[in-house]
Amino acid sequence: MKAGAAHHQVAAGGARSSPGRAAALRPPSRLLLAVALLLCLAGAERGEGQAAGETGRRAVDVGVILDRTTWLGNVSWACMELALEDFYADARRAGYRTRVRLHLRDTCPSAIDAALAGVDLLKNVRVQAIVGPQTSTQAKFLAELGNKASVPIISFSADSPSRSSSQTPYFIRTAWNDSSQAKAIASLVQKFNWREVVPVTENDDSNTRFIPDLVDALGHVGSRVSYRCKIHSSAGDDEIKGAISSLKGNWTSVFVVRMSYQLALKFFRLAKDEGMMGQGFVWIMAYGLTDIFDVVGSPALDVMNGVVGVEPYVEDTERLQDFKQRWHEKYKRENPGTKLNGPILSGLYAYDTVWALALAAEKAGYVNSDFLPSETNNGSTDFDKINTSKAAEKLHDAFLKTSFFGMTGKFHIQDWKLVSTTYKIINVVGQDRKVIGFWTPGFNISGNLNKKADLYAIIWPGGSDKAPRGWLLPANRTLKIGVPFKPGFGNFIQFENGKATGFCAHVFEEVIHALPYEVPIHYKEFGDGKGESAGTYDSLIYKVYLSEFDAVVGDVTILANRSLYVDFTLPYTESGVRMLVPVRDKRQKTAWTFLKPLSADLWLGTGAFFVFTGFIVWFIEHRTNKEFRGPPASQIGSIFYFSFSTLVFAHREKIVNNLSRIAVVVWLFVVLILQQSYTASLSSILTVEQLQPTVTNLDEVIRRGDYVGYLNDSFLPGFLKRLKINESKMIPFNSPEEYNDALSTGRVAVIVDEIPYLKLFLSKYCHNYTMVGPTYKFDGFGYAFPRGSPLTPEISRGILKLASSGRMAELEKEFLYGDTICPDKDDSQTSSSLTLHSFIGLFMITGASSLLALVLHVGITLYNNRTHLISACSQGSWRGSLVILSKIFHEHDDSFNTRDKDETGIANVDPLVENPWSVSNHIIENFDSDTDMGSPAEGEGTPGREVSNQDPGPPSFAYMHSER
Repeated sequence: MKAGAAHHQVAAGGARSSPGRAAALRPPSRLLLAVALLLCLAGAERGEGQAAGETGRRAVDVGVILDRTTWLGNVSWACMELALEDFYADARRAGYRTRVRLHLRDTCPSAIDAALAGVDLLKNVRVQAIVGPQTSTQAKFLAELGNKASVPIISFSADSPSRSSSQTPYFIRTAWNDSSQAKAIASLVQKFNWREVVPVTENDDSNTRFIPDLVDALGHVGSRVSYRCKIHSSAGDDEIKGAISSLKGNWTSVFVVRMSYQLALKFFRLAKDEGMMGQGFVWIMAYGLTDIFDVVGSPALDVMNGVVGVEPYVEDTERLQDFKQRWHEKYKRENPGTKLNGPILSGLYAYDTVWALALAAEKAGYVNSDFLPSETNNGSTDFDKINTSKAAEKLHDAFLKTSFFGMTGKFHIQDWKLVSTTYKIINVVGQDRKVIGFWTPGFNISGNLNKKADLYAIIWPGGSDKAPRGWLLPANRTLKIGVPFKPGFGNFIQFENGKATGFCAHVFEEVIHALPYEVPIHYKEFGDGKGESAGTYDSLIYKVYLSEFDAVVGDVTILANRSLYVDFTLPYTESGVRMLVPVRDKRQKTAWTFLKPLSADLWLGTGAFFVFTGFIVWFIEHRTNKEFRGPPASQIGSIFYFSFSTLVFAHREKIVNNLSRIAVVVWLFVVLILQQSYTASLSSILTVEQLQPTVTNLDEVIRRGDYVGYLNDSFLPGFLKRLKINESKMIPFNSPEEYNDALSTGRVAVIVDEIPYLKLFLSKYCHNYTMVGPTYKFDGFGYAFPRGSPLTPEISRGILKLASSGRMAELEKEFLYGDTICPDKDDSQTSSSLTLHSFIGLFMITGASSLLALVLHVGITLYNNRTHLISACSQGSWRGSLVILSKIFHEHDDSFNTRDKDETGIANVDPLVENPWSVSNHIIENFDSDTDMGSPAEGEGTPGREVSNQDPGPPSFAYMHSER
């Protein structure tokens, strides 16, 4: 291998060759050249031996593969040299037994050159570690070399290769961690509630791991990557413009950019020319690109105003400031005319990497760098002949365990990567970069490192400080809206003269016009041009999935299978499916209809209280009132006649006892309420229809084998099949008029349809039909948009505003149902039989009043005849006492009439003279001689009536008892 001849070998602290290519020498004589080379080699060996003998340290050879034609290679090499100088200049390390020696191989960007340099370092120099390479493409090859030779390949700038860390355990990254950077970007996206992000990356190996990490991180915060834009590193202006045009044609306006500095500068310059650096756009730079401002300067700042970037956070310490000053002096001396004022972050990672190697070399101790023969060293290529190194393995293990505080903060390797814990968020404003916040695992996005705080104000592209919503309407694009062909129910949607009309279209347009931005739309009917539909609603929805329509506006039901292809807004109509059936009057007007107002228990209860009240009045009156006396049959007849006569007309029996009067008055009050209730209920039964559905459930329809109607061109056939309805029993219809004809003629027993259609039908045919049965849950009508469309949540919020403001109800009244109110026809709308329970309170009152009158009458009677009872009881015969009690309550008492004769001397008491006491046409004749001041004189008569004298009754029981 002759690759090493073109490279430089530099000992730490020694002189190094110029970064430029050596000029060609004039060929001297071969002898002089050979002598000179031998003298140089001898002097070098003698000098190295003297140095080693003086210091007593063992050299640990470390290879470095950089491209010093790039600013990254130059910056990093200067940092490495300063790292060794600083490390061994510290007096605390004077007793170290090892000394790292760097061997630089200055390669081109080619991966092949880097691989050749690696083979040369492993075979000829026998290095125990290799620092580099700069790019991921080079790292892919060198990682395999490290695995084969058991030599650590340590990169401070390249991303991890496509293979996992477990597959390449000797490849170690001492730079930022891409997965944590992806989490920081995802947290920023979540902070502003952006739902879609488009990565814009360079099409090379540098993003092999970054894009999957970014997609996963965005998925965890509810955002997604719907499109990826890749641009080749050698792309020209036309190719970049094409990529920018594809970005402009998308809804998403949030972009994450990660590419090389040269390509990024060209991309942003063309994006600005195309108007994509204006208001509404969001550009987020991943780290690896944020250093562009240090390298390029003003040209990058001019075209990237408003861009937000993420980069690892490095604390600005005094040590770092001192290092930057020394680095600047060294770098400016070696590279005159440079515009760099300080090392970029990759240079600081290079510094810490060499520092960590020096620590690891001392921890590992000195081991001979002899390489053991490879098991496959019989191959024909240099790659096959590479041997393994025990010293390198020991250095590898020690390096993974090394931990210290370096220029970039805490240096700690985990899972073969440097642990990155904190990122800062920068914002390009004018010619400056402002730190607006930080990302940490504990606080996520915060304006402060140590606590949760708001971000500082961000100036977005276009100069606005208001966060963009994350999406924009595609440039110069009018949304093509599909409208279903709907001839029968035009109140919902109809296409006329190139415009959609009806309830669905009007709601959509009100929501669109309420948006704070303009959305140009164009309606197109989904028809065949011959007055027929071009397909089913499912076919129309699939057109949105195929991007032939940008949305569908119409009476489209939200279904699970449809949501697999499109996104629906919130429903804007009532949801559910019910049955529509005819109704009939269930009440039959028969000869016995008059019994229906009262239930059987109320009839029996009322009759019982009629008899009970009559008995109480008879019991109280029969001792003193001759009209309640006579043979037993006559008295029983008086009981029933008196009580039932109170229901319809005035009874003629005179009541002379106040207690019975009280019982009758309360009873008449109950009779009044019963009569009025009976009249009202009977009137309702005879005059008001009690409509009853002809069918109450689908099971009955299935059992009888009746036909079922449904709306044509809808999802209902599949639904009815799931309900076990035979397909041969299903008939489609297209309009409310067809529904009416089919139901009225008996062609179908029921119509099964969505509630909005049925309510529209009932607004025209209210009196003959009703909705019955359970409500089968569906989500109602919604507008369909492509999956992930940002208009979906915007329209949904507009629908909620219409509903909450009451405007939706006004539109329904205007376009669908009008002022017609068609209530459900069920039993709650008609009167039912009155029950005993409704009158139990009244019956308790009259029963208590009657019982109280009875008790008082018994008590008074016993009290008035107490002397006779006492005399009977003194004889000691209980049978005699019962006989006396029986005579007391059954013999006639004429004391009331005797008093009348004594006071007036007249015995003519006409029972027909009326003293009216009426309650609702009921009259109680109460003629009392004590209060009748207008009685005619004896011997006079009343015109039109006979006057008769009362015959004196038999002597009272008390009188007869006194004669004995």
